[in-house]
This record gives sequence, C-alpha cells and structure tokens, in this order.
Amino acid sequence: MLCSMWLYFNLTLLPSLCLSILQVLGFLLASFGFVEFFYILLERSHEIQNHMVFLLSPIIRSLTVVLAICIIQLERIRGCRSSVFLFLFWVLVVVCSLVPLRAKIQLAMYEGITTDIVRYTAFFSYFSLQLAQLFLCCFADQPPEGKTNPCPVKDASFLSKMLFWWFTGLVVKGYRTPLEAGDLWNLREEDTSDKILSDLEEEWTTECAKLQQQEKTMVAAVALGTRLPDQAQILRKLQKEQSSGFCLLRTLARNLGPYFLTGTMCIIFHDFFMFAIPQVLSLLLGFMNEEDAPLWKGYFYATLMFLLSCLQSLFNHQYMYTCFTVGMRVKTAVMGLVYRKSLVINSASRRTCTVGEIVNLVSADTQKLMDFVVYFNAVWLAPIEIALCLFFLWQHLGPSALAGIATVILIFPLNGFIAKKRSKLQEVQMKFMDGRIKLMNEILNGIKILKFYAWEKAFLEQVLGYREKELKALKKSQILYSISIASFNSSTFLIAFAMFGVYVLIDDKNVLDAQKVFVSMALINILKTPLSQLPFAMSTTMQAIVSLKRLGKYLCSEELKDDNVAKAPLSTDGEGVLIDNGTFSWTKEGPPCLKRINVRVPQGSLVAVVGHVGSGKSSLLSAMLGETEKRSGSVSIKGSVAYVPQQAWIQNATVQDNVMFGREKQKTWYQRVLDACALLPDLEILPAGDSTEIGEKGLNLSGGQKQRVSLARAVYRKADVYLLDDPLSAVDAHVGQHIFDKVIGPKGVLRDKTRVLVTHGMSFLPQADLILVLVDGEITESGSYQELLSRHGAFADFIHTFASNDRKESVTETAAQRGRTSLGDTNSTNLQGMEPMSEIDEEQVPEDLGKLIEVDKARTGRVRLEMYMEYFKTIGMAFIIPIVFLYAFQQGASLAYNYWLSLWADEPIVNGTQVDTDMKLAVYGALGFAQGIAIFGTTVAISVGGIIASRHLHMDLLKNVLHSPMSFFETTPSGNLLNRFAKEIDAIDCMIPDGLKMMLGYLFKLMEVCIIVMLATPFAAVVILPLAILYAFVQSFYVATSCQLRRLESVSRSPIYTHFNETVQGASVIRAFGEQHRFIVQANKRVDFNQTSYFPRFVATRWLAVNLEFVGNGVVLAAAILSVMGKDTLSPGIVGLAVSHSLQVTGILSWIVRSWTDVENNIVSVERVKEYADTAKEAVWTVEGSSLPLAWPQTGTIEFQDYGLQYRKGLDWALKGITLKIQEREKVGIVGRTGAGKSSLALGIFRILEAAKGAIYIDGVNIAEIGLHDLRSRITIIPQDPVLFSGSLRMNLDPFDTYTDEEIWSSLELAHLKNFVSNLPDKLNYECSEGGENLSLGQRQLVCLARALLRKTKILVLDEATAAVDLETDTLIQSTIRQQFEDCTVLTIAHRLNTIMDYTRVIVMDKGHISEMDSPTNLISNRGQFYRMCREAGLV
Repeated sequence: MLCSMWLYFNLTLLPSLCLSILQVLGFLLASFGFVEFFYILLERSHEIQNHMVFLLSPIIRSLTVVLAICIIQLERIRGCRSSVFLFLFWVLVVVCSLVPLRAKIQLAMYEGITTDIVRYTAFFSYFSLQLAQLFLCCFADQPPEGKTNPCPVKDASFLSKMLFWWFTGLVVKGYRTPLEAGDLWNLREEDTSDKILSDLEEEWTTECAKLQQQEKTMVAAVALGTRLPDQAQILRKLQKEQSSGFCLLRTLARNLGPYFLTGTMCIIFHDFFMFAIPQVLSLLLGFMNEEDAPLWKGYFYATLMFLLSCLQSLFNHQYMYTCFTVGMRVKTAVMGLVYRKSLVINSASRRTCTVGEIVNLVSADTQKLMDFVVYFNAVWLAPIEIALCLFFLWQHLGPSALAGIATVILIFPLNGFIAKKRSKLQEVQMKFMDGRIKLMNEILNGIKILKFYAWEKAFLEQVLGYREKELKALKKSQILYSISIASFNSSTFLIAFAMFGVYVLIDDKNVLDAQKVFVSMALINILKTPLSQLPFAMSTTMQAIVSLKRLGKYLCSEELKDDNVAKAPLSTDGEGVLIDNGTFSWTKEGPPCLKRINVRVPQGSLVAVVGHVGSGKSSLLSAMLGETEKRSGSVSIKGSVAYVPQQAWIQNATVQDNVMFGREKQKTWYQRVLDACALLPDLEILPAGDSTEIGEKGLNLSGGQKQRVSLARAVYRKADVYLLDDPLSAVDAHVGQHIFDKVIGPKGVLRDKTRVLVTHGMSFLPQADLILVLVDGEITESGSYQELLSRHGAFADFIHTFASNDRKESVTETAAQRGRTSLGDTNSTNLQGMEPMSEIDEEQVPEDLGKLIEVDKARTGRVRLEMYMEYFKTIGMAFIIPIVFLYAFQQGASLAYNYWLSLWADEPIVNGTQVDTDMKLAVYGALGFAQGIAIFGTTVAISVGGIIASRHLHMDLLKNVLHSPMSFFETTPSGNLLNRFAKEIDAIDCMIPDGLKMMLGYLFKLMEVCIIVMLATPFAAVVILPLAILYAFVQSFYVATSCQLRRLESVSRSPIYTHFNETVQGASVIRAFGEQHRFIVQANKRVDFNQTSYFPRFVATRWLAVNLEFVGNGVVLAAAILSVMGKDTLSPGIVGLAVSHSLQVTGILSWIVRSWTDVENNIVSVERVKEYADTAKEAVWTVEGSSLPLAWPQTGTIEFQDYGLQYRKGLDWALKGITLKIQEREKVGIVGRTGAGKSSLALGIFRILEAAKGAIYIDGVNIAEIGLHDLRSRITIIPQDPVLFSGSLRMNLDPFDTYTDEEIWSSLELAHLKNFVSNLPDKLNYECSEGGENLSLGQRQLVCLARALLRKTKILVLDEATAAVDLETDTLIQSTIRQQFEDCTVLTIAHRLNTIMDYTRVIVMDKGHISEMDSPTNLISNRGQFYRMCREAGLV
C-alpha cells in the first residue's frame, strides 16, 4: 500500500529529478558520518577517552542528515515543492562548515595533506556534498501538469520567492516585445473574485443584518419618545455611516487579516536588521580608531554590514508584496460588493447617488483603501521606530538627544495641522471633482442635444467652473504640502543641528568625534523614514476612514424587499397578476404615487393601461415588478416575468446577444421572434446583420429599433407574464400594427400569455380584454372597451374626441420616426457609418464589419520622449530653469554641510576640547537652513507648474472632446472618456508632480552620495561605474515591462466602469428577467481580467527594487572594504561620511526607480489625454469676422442643390442628389419607410453630418461656409429623445441665461407645463435629477417643446417630437406648434400621418431619393406611395 502511494506521488504529483538527487546526496552525507564514526573507533581509539566529542559529532551530524531526508520525504508527500526549512538548514550547515574548512586548509598547507589523507578526503567530499545540497535547494521541483499559463509564484523555490526571480521571465519577454494581455499569467485561485467574494458575501450580509437590527431598535426607542431635534438626527445619521464603515473594515479584516499578519511579521524583522546596522557601523568606526586592531575584524564588520543590508531589503520587499496582494484582494472585494449592491438597491436610495458617484466608489474609494493597506502598519510602527532611534541616540549623546526629541515634537504638530487642513481641502476638491465627473457623464450622455442646440459653450463653462474650484483647492493643498515636505527633508539636518548644538554647548569637554557624529547621522537617517511615513500614514488612514464611510453608507443603503411581490408558480387558471388594495410610493417618506390600486389580471389575458402623461402608468408596472415601496396591500405574480421598459435599455453587445440575453440560441424560435418584432428588414440594413455591435445605450440604433430589440428580448424569453411599458410609442404606424398583430394581440405569439400593456394607442384598445384608466395614481375606471364606452365616463368622452382624427393611425407610434430610420439611415446620426478612427475601404475584410465601439487600446513600447517634452512645454521654460537651479543649490548646500561635519569630526582634540565650536556650529546651521528654503522653493515651483500643466491638458481634452463629431461618440465608449476625465486627469493633477518632486530630489541626492564616496575613496569609482551600468541595464529592462503593464491595466479598467454604468442603468430590466447572477459573473470576469495585469505590475516594482538594492548594498560593501584597506591613510571622519552615506544608497535607488516609474507610468496619462487631439474634429464653431447678419435667417427658405450624404466613405449614399426648394413659412412633412433617409435630411441641415456633394442654402447662405454654432443656434429642432441635464429646470431651458423669467414662464405655458411647474416646490429652480429621471418621459418631451418655443427661430425641425405623450397632449402640442410657429418654416419627420395632413407639402423619401412631393391631397389623388401609407394608417 505505502509503496504504491509513494509511487503515485512520485509519478504524478512531483515528477522531479531534483528530489531524488537530494535524497541520494542525503544518504551519502549520512553515510559519511557513519564512516567517520567507525574510522575514529578503529584508528583513533586511544584519543576517544579524552575527546568524546570526536565520536559524538559525526553521529549527531549523520542523524541530522537522516532527519533532513525524512523532512524531504514528508514534504514530498504533502506536495510541497520548495522547503523553507531545508533551505535555511543547508545555508546554516554550509556557513558553520566554513570555519573548519579554513582550519583544514591552513593545517594542510602547514603539515601537508598526506599525514591524514582519509579524513581530508572525507571532509572535502562532505563539504562539496553540502554545497551541492544547498545549490539544489535553490530550485523548486517541477509542478504537476495543470492549467495553462499559471502564475509561476506557485511553483517557485523559496529563494526565488524571496528575490522575486520567478518574475524574471515576464520582464525579459516584455523587454523583447511589448507585452499583450495574452502574455500575462492567470490569477491565482485565492486572488479570483469568486474565491474572495464567496467567503466575504455571507459575512457582510450578517454584519448588515446586525446593523439594521440596531437601527430598528434605535428607531423604536425614538418612536416611543418625541421627535428628535435636527442635530440629534444628523448625529444619528453620522453614527450610522461610521458604524457601517467599521463593519466593512471588520469584515475585510476577518477575511484578509491572517495573510496581512505574515507581512507584518516581515516588517518587524526588517526593523530589527535596520537598527542593527548603525551598531555595526559604530564598531567599524571604532576599529578605524584603534591602531593595532587585526584586519580581519574590519573585513568582518564590512561583510556583516552588507549582509544585514541585504536581509533588511529582502524582508522589506516581502512585506510590500504582501501588502499589495492584500490591497488587490480588497479592491476585488469592494468592487464585487458594490456591484452586487447596485443590483438590489431600491429606487429611493438609488436616487441619492448618481452613476458617476457609484463609479467613483469603485475607482477612487477603492484606491484609498488599497493605499491604506500599504501604510496602515506605519501608524503604530513609526512611533516605536522613533522611540528606538531616540533611545540609541541617547546612548551616544546623552541628554542632548532630548533636543532631537524637542525638534521632532515641534515638526509633528505642524505636520498634523497641515495634514488636517489638507484632508479638508481634499474633501472640497473631491466634491468639485465629483460634480465635474457627474456633469461630464451627462454631457457625454446628452452630447447629441448639445450639438443640436449649440450648447457646448455653456456646458464647457460649467465644467471649467468646477475645474477652477477644484484646482484652487488643489493649489492650497499643494502649498501646504510643500511646507510639510520642506520640514521633513530638512528634518535630518534640524535634528542633528539641535542635538550636536546642545551637545557641544552644554560642556566644553563634549567632543564630536567620527563615531558619535556618523552613528548619530545613520540613526537620524533611519529616523527620517518613520517621520516621513507617519503623517502620510495618518492622512491615508483618515482618507480611508472617509472612503469606508462612503462605501459603508452605500452598501448599507435600503434594498428592494423580496416580499414586495409574492411570486407563485404558474397555474392554468386564476389571476396572472393580482394587486389587492395596494398603495405604493417611490420613497418611504414621499407621497404615494399609486393609491387604492385593485387589479386582477386573469391568466392569459391582455390588459391595457391608459392615462395622461404622469398619471402613474409606468409606476403601476414598477409596482408589479416590486421596484416601488409597498405601503399597504399585496402584489402577487404567477410564473416568470419579462419586462419592456418605456425607454429601451440596450447593452453594448451584438443585436443577437441583446435579444437572447443570456439564453441558448434556438434558431427557429429566434427567427420567429425577429420576424414578429419586425426586425428582419433592419437586420438587412445593418452592416453585419444580427452580429452588428450596438453602441453604448443603443447609440447606433434609431428609437424604434431600440424599442423593437427590447421587445424581442422579452418575447424570446418565453416568460409567463409580460409587462410592456408603451413599446409601440417609438415605431411607425404600420410597424406598430404589425407588432400588435404578430406579438401582443389576440393572434400574436404571446396570445396565451398574461400581458399588461401601457399604451397611448387608441386603435389597440378594442382588442384588450380589460382596460384600466389611471388618473393621478388612481384607477378611476376599468372594464372592457365596450363596457367603458357604454358608461359614458371620462374614457368614453376621450375616445369620441380622438376617434375622428385618429382611427387606426394613432398607433401611437409616435416617436417613431426612428423606427424607421434604421441603421442605414438613422436619426441617430450615427453610425456605423462613421468610424472616424480609420477610413476603411469597401474591400475591407468583413471580419469586423459589425464592430462599432473602439476598444480602448493599449499603446506599446516605452513612453515617447515627446510626451515628456509636451508636458514640460505646457509648464513652460520660465518654471523649469529655476526648478533645476534650486535643486542643484539645495544638494550643494547638503553636500557642504555634511563635508563640514566630517572636517569637524576629524578636528584634533586639545586638552580634551575642540576649538571654535561656535563658529563651526554657525556655518553648519547656515548651510542647513539655506537647504531648507531651497527645498520649499522647488516643491512649490513644481506643484504650481504641475497645476498649470494639468489645467491646460484638461482644457485641451475637454475642447477636443466637445469639438468631436457625433460619429466619435458612437464609436468611443463613454467609459473610456470618463476614465480620461477622472482617473487620467487625477494622475496629471497629483501623481506626476509628486513623482517629479521625489525623482528629482533623489536623483540629486544620489549624485551627492557618489561624490562623497569618491572623495573618501577615489578607488570606489571602479566599483560605482560598473554598478551604475548594471543599474541602468536592470532599469531599462524594467521600465519597458512596467509601462506596458500600466497601460494594459488602464485599458482593462475601462470595461469595468462601462459595465458598471450599463448595469446601474438597466438594473430594473436585469432584475425583472432574473439575470443578476449572469451579470455578476460578467462583472467578476472583468475585474479579474483587470487584476491579471495589476498583479504583475506591482510585482515588477518589487523585482526591480530587490535587485537594485543588492546593487546598492554593493556600494556599501565597496565603501566599507575600501575604507578598511585604506585604514592607514584615511581619517575616521571621512570614512564615517562615506559609509553612512553609502548606507542610504539602497533606499535612494529604490525611491528613484519608484518615483521614476511613477512618473513614467503616469505620463502615460498625458499620452492618453492627448490621444483625442488627433481624432477627426467638426468644423469651427464660429467663423471669425463672419458677415452673417444677426437676424439671419430672416425668411427661412431652405434650398438643397444636388445634395448627397454618406455616413462614411465606402458606404452607400444615405441621400442621393436631392434638389429641393422650401419656401418661407412653408410646412413640410417628411415621410418614408425605415432607412429611406428622412432623418438624414435633418442631420444634413444641422451639419451633424457634412455634405458629401452639393450644398444646402438657408436664406441664400451656403451653410457649409458659416460656423456650426452660427448655424445651429439660429435654427431649432425638437429631437426624438428628450434629454435633460441635472441642474435647475431653468438651466435646462436656457443654459446661457439669455431670457427673462417672464419669457420662460410664457414658453412653459404654451408647452402646457405651467401648472405642473408652478406646483413644484422650487418652481423654475426645481432640481432635475441625472438625465431628468424625476420627470416622466412625456414631461421631458414637453420641456423640449418649451425650449423650442423659447428660441423661436425661423426654422423648426420636428423629429417625432410627440413620441411619448398621450393623444390629448399630442393634439395640444400640434395646435401649439401650428399657432406659435405660423410664420416659420416647419419640417416634420412624421409617423403619425394625421399630424401632417394639413401641411403645404409632403415629401416621400425612398432609399435616399425623393420619390414623391406635392400637397397631401394631390398625393392621395395620385394613388402613389403616400396613398398606400395613408391607407395602411386608415386615413383614406
């Protein structure tokens, strides 16, 4: 049995030669011991009585080796591939054998080897075998065959893990060719989202439950008493935020704490070695002072210092590696929790935080927590380190050390105060940044409206307003930070100055010799690290606490209750949907949006819900889905649900993926669904059929297409209950009729399902089994069509009013125009059609035909020099020359005062005292203070320069983006753009200047150290030069890899935010379909993909630092050994100066590389921000010195001369040779099937697309020759998608503040909004939420009408402007337009043909041509295409 197990492990788990050799060598070593034992017994038996140790030592050695063999076997069985114990054991064994080895060699040279050849041979063989064992222990055994591309750290040997050699493969690969995502290793099991979140989620849920329980008990206690005063309420709110933050911290600590503690152990060892070094330095300087000390002592001290420095480096970097790994896991955990939360948060809580803020939680706040992990230990370790330093200083300088403490105590409160002020300023800055990002998000979402209305400038001003405030806070913060940095960088000098000053002044007999001065300086240099880390650690901790509060608040916010809707399995009879005496509201405290609702929807019936705009129709469907707060009553639904929202939510994926929505493809059913939803004609137009990628939010689909894809998604589901929120509003009349007949109606594919249909279309009502009439959130009437008519109530009057002018037509197909404009030509400027990125010829391989969105691509190779030039050019030479000069001055001062100290230390002692101590102290002080002032100057200069640069770069980015044509926004995900405005600009604001400060500071410091070491021992140049070359070599290897990893990480970050954005906006749809799990899995994949490039990124820094610090420790060794060799010629002062400075090299080197790569990594941000400078731009906004009259256009005539339009070179013509003249005050209707080119005309007039041939003249002016804003601000469009921005209602109507309140009120009155607005609490200052979500779709449409009435230009284009309003409101709008725009030229792109029957002319478009054009009556009598359309709509 055992034998077979042994074979199994050998053959399968560890197929390794290495182990077997280790065991063979072990047996050999053990046998040597036994051989020696018997040899002594036989040959030297007479000596044994006196020296029993000769007999015991080989026995003990052999037994130890046997034990080692057992450990090898044991670890092999456990599957361990590299043993820490064995490695350390063989290291110690070899080190201990070095002493007998030296003795044996000396003896052999003295006596000759022949005297005892057996023992010599045995010993040297034994030693060689030990070396072989040690060598083999440096390698790990081969892993079993596992998954592809695993992370090599799993299989690395102990030594390789300590030195990060396992990473070298990737560095070399990255140096040879730029890395790509495929080159990176898979994440380790323990770093994946699944593993981290599976443990974390349960714990967090229980923590949350506890919190809510506490909250309930508090609420109950308060309920017993009276109402709390406001202050107490605020306090309670703060307490809740705080406790939720601590809960989150506790949960994370439980899961990730144990691993973090191993890192903490490393940092404690590091500290031990760090404090040992000055003690050895003290011994070395003592040795230099002794005349007759043996040389081996000096070499021993030198080597010991080198070893201690190396161990210090190793432990430090193991600690950092652990911290970053924990940080990475924290990021995964927090992102996962926030994402899951965003799927269950209720509408009231959702309204308190915008998409931008949620994305900020995932980007900025997680980053703060990751920093916290790295610096947390400094909070408690730094004070201990400071105390230890001061204790050792006391030993050297006695009570004078207290002067140092006093200095520290003075520096501290100053920095504490600064840190506090800075954290306040940072909150202010974050607030403005949040505002700016939120505004940018809205600008990107509503960019089309901005272009149509020529509003870019107003929003540009708003963004820049936020930006200025943000930079103002940043500037104050940076100046404070400069004071902080100056006080810290001068801290070494200040402490030394205080201590040495007090020491020499209190007693003449106190003499500063080399040992005192330079051991103290070494200790003070150690002291600097905790001193500089502590405030940073404090501020990071404070920021982390703020972030924890924010995250805790979001993660503990109210969720949708599962019991809002009772789900029951499907049964054949009874009600499909049942609401019993329900009252619902959107928030707990808010007024109810639905009152006394009783609805019984029989299984398999069709229920229509009708009512005016804002009467609560969509809220009723939300109540059925459980999206609202249920105040009373009950809701139950039988079977599965499918939901079609009023505004279609479309994913950035292919058409097919959108329709199948995570289900398997069933070909025949899929085709049937596409046919029923009238999508087949659209798919023919799309470049790649149903594999065409749809842009974010369905950018490159028309309104009707989006709505039909959304409907197809629901139909494909084969659900039991269908909740349809006005899906027919955005499609043409005939398409609407087709969909009703084929899908929703009594003969449609859903005929056996339970359907609840919100509609404004009268023509469908007779076929409904039940009609619910909603007025102000109450059901006033219900019954079948005939019942309601016979009651002669409000419904009957309504029907009679509209029946005459809208029989079948009213297929409310309102917004439809887009319905037709299908991709081939859509209103959605869009399109595929235009990929500004690359002009693609017709012969293009169809592989990426359907691709639309430009994936954020990673550039390759190192950052080009131009980027640095670009950045410095933005700062300006006037700043750069003084900065370099100040740096040189500050380092010169530092060098001078250090050299001055060494001269002082070598000063001969006369009668136990030194002469001129006061003068020496004064010179020392003057030089030090000069350096401090220079430091302050440089940091302020760099900060201000950085702010100048970031202001320019942000301004350029903003202008470039706003000047981009519409096509750019269709092909660029908003996530990429937001990433530029948030993360990249943040990096330019803070990271680059901070990195530059550090890099320049340390570079000059390094030059100073090299000069000092070479002053002391010129021979050191021989060592320093090769080390410098090695350094440069290692660095160049590293930077290539590191930059590419940073880019890959940046690029893989964007999709996380895009996906987040999409999920938050479509949460209700995802919930209705029960697809939460699939989306969570997708989010996990994206986070994991991002972490695969983040993990090697931080390991790269460790790899470099460890290797470089060994180079730096080489300088220490060289300086020490050379000093020992030149003992007779060198003074202790200069040796102390050289060695204590060389000790700083390791730190300096790692900081240079760290700050260098920080700068190089962050300068990538400049590159990414500059990226959009080279993309295609629109024409200029205003033409300088234009002679355009102010009142243009005065008449409003429009003339097309042989006008042609293409969406992109190589695509078909959207409009072909249109020649047409529209007279002043003419009313023209434009109709045509989907893809006929109707919207293209509108896009041409507004120059959203530029003419490919021909021209358009308005009032005789060629519009291609005037500025875009001159054109767009003088004509008006009422677009199909009503877009509002967050801000006051007034701002939404008049962002430039050009109109008076009276004018705005009269436009609201004409748009039938006056009553609604005057009932709002803040009237015109009413805050619209993001995207205008707190107004109904119909109300938003009316706001767009009010905008047009306010501008009152001579030309008005209506693009399906009455998409989302009920018929009554539609009639009001149409009459308003007829009266108010009577003396204007009106172009209407129409679907409801009845709205244009009284127009002067109708243009019928077909495939980009004008197929018919005449007055409506003439066209009908001609019996052409228009006649057929009217017949379909039931108008003739």
